[in-house]
Amino acid sequence: MNESGYKIPISVLVVVHTPALEVLLLERADRPGFWQSVTGSQDAGETLEQTAVREIREETGLDARQYRLVDWKKRNEYEIYQSWRHRYAPGITHNTEHVFGLLVPGPLAVTLALNEHLRYEWAPWRAAADKVFSWSNAEAIRELPQRVDGVR
Repeated sequence: MNESGYKIPISVLVVVHTPALEVLLLERADRPGFWQSVTGSQDAGETLEQTAVREIREETGLDARQYRLVDWKKRNEYEIYQSWRHRYAPGITHNTEHVFGLLVPGPLAVTLALNEHLRYEWAPWRAAADKVFSWSNAEAIRELPQRVDGVR
């Protein structure tokens, strides 16, 4: 957020995955049935990496610094859903999302932020890509095999 209380239209998407390409999915509390990877808006003064580390901690309880966090240097721009635009300053209609990957050793238990997510699950990457509601999230998950060195 910025000093005016509005969200900054810059966010991170973090695909949390295992070496076997199992992907962590979170079900949104405000939209049951909508599954996603870790995501969240940048706070004023944060680097993108700091945003990713904070969002991972807030949404899963995991400390990303203990694992391999990689900036994929991939950006997506998309139109903000009408139902969520009130969170942004008047006139803001688009968000720029920066994609990261977080490699963890295996499917870990996570601690959900219950105000944000109802459930979590680990799914094989193809099934995970089919389950998420966001096109950019699905695209990032489908890129996972090419993004992970030596893993198939």
